[in-house]
Amino acid sequence: MATDLTPPPGVRPDWTIDQGWETYTQAEHDVWITLYERQLDLLPRRACDPFLKGLDALDLHRTGIPDFARINEELERLTGWTVVAVPGLVPDAVFFDHLANRRFPAGNFIRKPDQLDYLQEPDVFHDVFGHVPMLTDPTFADYMQAYGQGGLRALNLGRLHNLARLYWYTVEFGLLETDAGLRIYGAGIVSSHAESIFALDDPSPNRLGFDLARTMRTPYRIDDFQQVYFVIPSLQALLDATLADFGALYAALAGQTDIPIEAVLPDDKVFTRGTQAYARRGGRTAA
Repeated sequence: MATDLTPPPGVRPDWTIDQGWETYTQAEHDVWITLYERQLDLLPRRACDPFLKGLDALDLHRTGIPDFARINEELERLTGWTVVAVPGLVPDAVFFDHLANRRFPAGNFIRKPDQLDYLQEPDVFHDVFGHVPMLTDPTFADYMQAYGQGGLRALNLGRLHNLARLYWYTVEFGLLETDAGLRIYGAGIVSSHAESIFALDDPSPNRLGFDLARTMRTPYRIDDFQQVYFVIPSLQALLDATLADFGALYAALAGQTDIPIEAVLPDDKVFTRGTQAYARRGGRTAA
């Protein structure tokens, strides 16, 4: 996220911009369609039901990149959320304020055709396809609002790095335990063809039961597949954990060291004890 609170020229004080849907080229719409269809070949067997239901509710395929005005009509009706366009990464305080007011900031640009498999900065496909379907679920929608409210407090308490780990391991790279097995709900996974496979099938990463303090003490990989995924038992359990007062937890964390990213602790609930082979051979840098 950006840190300077002054928006760039042409950007509104809240860092929003017009989506400019009418300016997208056919080539840009074609990139969305390619990404969408590729994910839909995988996700019915891998994504959680709330995500798949959200895709249906918002009808994100249509003829390419969605018009935010169109999807906001249904999204606001379902959970009171809207999608707002932003020029890229925004300051932490701005991001949290949008979430706290049930607005999801989404980039309005889309990756190039030669960037289908990896893009460092989130684009409209990651932000809208990856994140927005889950916002149609009332429980997850409440979780995201609670996270935004907690983010504003974490900024004031100097614990933002702990809260960022919670976002990373839930909103971006979370797994859900279901009767049918582990399922994906994190946006960073569902929007990635390769990680949709890696997160559930590869023997390399650890898959551990979610624990709030444990998650906040665990660093993460920002530029490669994850070495550990945390599994929540339900969306309601995730919301309940977030509604607790984090003050005492932050105080306790202040005296504790980080847990190595590859570690499996004696009291962890272990779904998969990974080999860590992918990380040991250098990940993407070894490709």
